[in-house]
Amino acid sequence: MTGRFISLEGGEGVGKSTQLLALQAALAEGGIDCLTTREPGGSAGAEAIRTLLLDGDEGRWSIQSEALLFAAARADHVEKTIRPALTQGRWVLSDRFLDSSLAYQGGAGGLGLETVRTLHELGSQGFLPDRTLVLVLGGGNERARARDSAGSDRIGGRSADYHRQVDEAFRLIAQQEPERVRLVDASGTPAEVTQRLLDAIADLLP
Repeated sequence: MTGRFISLEGGEGVGKSTQLLALQAALAEGGIDCLTTREPGGSAGAEAIRTLLLDGDEGRWSIQSEALLFAAARADHVEKTIRPALTQGRWVLSDRFLDSSLAYQGGAGGLGLETVRTLHELGSQGFLPDRTLVLVLGGGNERARARDSAGSDRIGGRSADYHRQVDEAFRLIAQQEPERVRLVDASGTPAEVTQRLLDAIADLLP
């Protein structure tokens, strides 16, 4: 039996990390064994690249180098962590995957969505989640501006305009791939958001 792969996406401060654990718990109550993971990271090689990507100042990498590093980390993540778990019949829930690269480097970074998709085809053979859930807020870029800047990494600490473009790119991707990518309202109580996530994957549940 092959498991399902679900990625959770969204801009800064929308509650992805909290909802990933809540979704795992909700699925576990239904008897579904879930592995939670993250990007960049999720495997030994990818975690090493994560440090390179997120530490340091803004000028450490060009947007092209950044996209290549993300693609390399993702390739290792898919090979070493995600595919083996799916083969074992487990579900995999990932805090970010390809669509973050599409939105951050492709959209807001100006590389273009197709360039990032080409890198993904090369690195990970075009492997995609069964469902991508994008948490969105009406004032998503305002949430990014209001976050604690002292705790931001070199990507999270970019300008409010950059994060507004990230939000717009996520919405565009959802329009382009409506079967795979679903926008989920991140407002309300955590329990309400978790239920919306469950509703968005109801057709995948056993």
